[in-house]
Amino acid sequence: MSGTAQNPDQENSPEEAQLDDNAQENGAAEDGVPPVVDAYEVMEIRIAELEAEVAEAKDRQLRALAEAENTRRRGQKDRDDALRYGGVKLARDILPVLDNLQRAIRSVSSEQREQAADVMAGVELTERELIGALEKNNIMRINPEIGDKFDANQHQAMFEAPVPGAAKGTIIEVIQEGFICHDRLIRAATVGVARAVVEAPGDAPETDAES
Repeated sequence: MSGTAQNPDQENSPEEAQLDDNAQENGAAEDGVPPVVDAYEVMEIRIAELEAEVAEAKDRQLRALAEAENTRRRGQKDRDDALRYGGVKLARDILPVLDNLQRAIRSVSSEQREQAADVMAGVELTERELIGALEKNNIMRINPEIGDKFDANQHQAMFEAPVPGAAKGTIIEVIQEGFICHDRLIRAATVGVARAVVEAPGDAPETDAES
């Protein structure tokens, strides 16, 4: 018989070694012959695994970038708010001082004002400078006029009273001015508000009886 016998000690080629490994992993067939593994199927499985890993890594990268952008935006907003509303805390500390100063000015009688004209001029100058310092920090006064419409966003009603001739919901008295910084309310102006006047039955206008 012609042909060359295979040397049992001869090393297998890499392809044969791969087939042997696959056969050991998957188990031999019932007839004892190792199953043939489709190299393309193995390649497709590996490609799918690699694609899944790449997709996961890309998702992690996108999440990290989104978190970094959110952190940057929050930091920028905090800086903008600090510049925009930086005077709010100072205003809340100064306003009681301004209130007391204004009460003192209002409590001075005309006679006392004449006797201490220079002193009163200095006190009123201090009041104006305090208000000016607040305005430089964007702290603006809310000082409604009598007859203005009540605004719940800027005014606080301390009482309601029927006032003849005053429309319902209009301001009839300003008790204390308020303050606002841009769109942030620091203190609402306290006011009195007109309510509807209830007319007694006898006050109704008379009409001519039908003949």
